[in-house]
Amino acid sequence: MKIASALISMLALLCAAPAMAASPFEISAVQKQTAKQEQQLARLASPADEQPSAEPPQSYDYSTNLKSDVFGANLFTGAFARAGATQFNPDYAVAVSDKIQIRLWGAFDFDTKLTVDPKGNIFLPHVGPVTVLGVRNQDLQRIVEAAVARTFRSNVNSYASLAAAQPVRVFVSGFVNRPGLYSGTSMDSLLHYLDQAGGIDAERGSFLNVQVKRGQTIRASANLYDFLLNGTMPLIQLSDGDVIFVAPRQRSVKVSGLAANAKRFEFSDQTRTVADLIKITKPNAAATHVRVIRNTGSIKNIEYYPLGDAASVVLQNGDELEFTADKKPGSITVRVEGEHNSAQEYVLPYGTRMSQLLAQIQYTDHSDQANLQLFRQSVKVRQKQMLDTSLRSLEAAALTARSGTSDEARLRKEESEQILQWVERAKKIEPSGQVVIAQASSRDQLLLENGDVLRVPIKDGLVLVSGEVLFPNAVAFDQTLQLDDYINRAGGYTQNTDVARIIVARRDGSFNEASSETGIFGSAKSKIAIQSGDEILVLPKIDVKSRQIWKDMTQIIYQIAVGAKVVFGL
Repeated sequence: MKIASALISMLALLCAAPAMAASPFEISAVQKQTAKQEQQLARLASPADEQPSAEPPQSYDYSTNLKSDVFGANLFTGAFARAGATQFNPDYAVAVSDKIQIRLWGAFDFDTKLTVDPKGNIFLPHVGPVTVLGVRNQDLQRIVEAAVARTFRSNVNSYASLAAAQPVRVFVSGFVNRPGLYSGTSMDSLLHYLDQAGGIDAERGSFLNVQVKRGQTIRASANLYDFLLNGTMPLIQLSDGDVIFVAPRQRSVKVSGLAANAKRFEFSDQTRTVADLIKITKPNAAATHVRVIRNTGSIKNIEYYPLGDAASVVLQNGDELEFTADKKPGSITVRVEGEHNSAQEYVLPYGTRMSQLLAQIQYTDHSDQANLQLFRQSVKVRQKQMLDTSLRSLEAAALTARSGTSDEARLRKEESEQILQWVERAKKIEPSGQVVIAQASSRDQLLLENGDVLRVPIKDGLVLVSGEVLFPNAVAFDQTLQLDDYINRAGGYTQNTDVARIIVARRDGSFNEASSETGIFGSAKSKIAIQSGDEILVLPKIDVKSRQIWKDMTQIIYQIAVGAKVVFGL
């Protein structure tokens, strides 16, 4: 209602102003009255007992803190700089300008927020001034209740609570990213002001020694590692003009390797050991040893200790620690798949040979014992590396091929684009990692590796035909049929077939290239004998301008066919 009345008065005054006489004194009086009305309206729109909001922090790029390898640097990302609800600890001492919510009810009703005046008092109706300056928050109710009881003997109840802390401006200095004067309240934490200052300078500032100063006196000190590791933060009551000072960084060590907190850590001038650091870095369960690189002095030394000796290894400023797993293999696991009646998973001692595993397998009547297949992860990795190397060589050849004319350059450009697309598809092919063991004379002495897969094929009596044929399919094995007969039963060759390049993949992992003579109609006359379980891979014809690219692509297609049993054409 007050705001509405003031608005009506102002509108009436503004409407009447043009019709008034043009006397300079009258105009001046009207202007003064209008200004007074505006001030009254502003005061009504913003009641005096409202808490002034802290000025927003200046914009700051916190990405450096997030990328830093210093432990605790990612604490300052702007989250603490935002204004939030103020919470008061029980030991908070009431200060001048604090707001206190007072409620009286019963025979006398009263409900409002009172501001602590410069003398440290609040004024209660019928009670008079009550001194609250320096009173702890937890004692405020008792002080007000005692004052009310001296006037109202009965039938008047009272309630008092701290409503808002006074706004303050605090200096942030020392080794922070942006020293300055920042706004908040007396109960905002250190993190609020440090975050507004961009956080602690990760390269120079200390996370272990953050001081709150008033004049020459250090009122409190904070260790931010306690907050990061234990969730404890001292509640420090700040006053206008206080200084938050970040001391210079003390000693530091860098941690890497098998640790949950692989960061750069700070420690005080007191003696620290690797055992003390382990409490902070949290090494993984797999870690067994620590490598210490000593950077102090002109000579760089490397030391190596088991974690059991961590308590005796003293740290020095600038040391670099790496937690490692120095383990000796004790046992391995090997899977046996395919046609057999024994277990599929075997846990064997490290160093077990193939003969020891084969002795535990129970074969069936349909097991093809002569063509056992071994798939090994380390071989698969090497096959993939060789394939990637060949593909990179092909990319380089396609991108650096020279042209004699503009038409040839245009054709080469289109050809290279197709080749690069083919290369990207070829990179996604995963080799099988098969090891040829069936024909090896020393097969039984082969050492098994962890993760090996031994597959026992089944005598299914089929021959697979795939690649550049019209109908890739499985054909029943017939001793009277030759290579061309199986290809014809799969629909014959496609137009993109190179009949001079046909691979027969044996079940045991070996390969044979069909020696063929091309007839009048492109038929391949082969002397190779087809066996049950074989796979016939008809490779595609390569049509490129460069002889070098043709050679490289031919090699890669062979690699893919042999390593993954996949015909991959352009």
